[in-house]
Amino acid sequence: MHDESTPPDFKEQLQRLHRLTAIARWIVVVLLWSTVGVWSLWRLRHEISLWMEYFTWVAVWYGFRHRIWAAVGLGLCTGNTLAVLVWQSRNLLWGLPASERRRLERQLYRIYSTGPSHPLWNWVMGSASKLP
Repeated sequence: MHDESTPPDFKEQLQRLHRLTAIARWIVVVLLWSTVGVWSLWRLRHEISLWMEYFTWVAVWYGFRHRIWAAVGLGLCTGNTLAVLVWQSRNLLWGLPASERRRLERQLYRIYSTGPSHPLWNWVMGSASKLP
């Protein structure tokens, strides 16, 4: 996908876009935990107090069975957290897979083609990155 029209700071912009993607995924996880997670834990508050006194896996099973939507909510939050952790760990340990790199490159070319009107233009193309 690289050609003579590729800017010299393409790799740096690609890294910024990847960092922005990681931050966006963590924001989704935080929003899930602060909404669905809190609601689920609140719905399970009586069961949790019983678990604190007499913890057994059967009590957990019955608590989740009795409060199915709270269990689904906790599963959603836990699943998304683990997915982002595994995704980011894989990228840190082994680098970006070729398919994800191609996806980021395509997204970067779309940002190029849209120009400064693209919402991510300043975040990705700016000379001073606004991301930590």
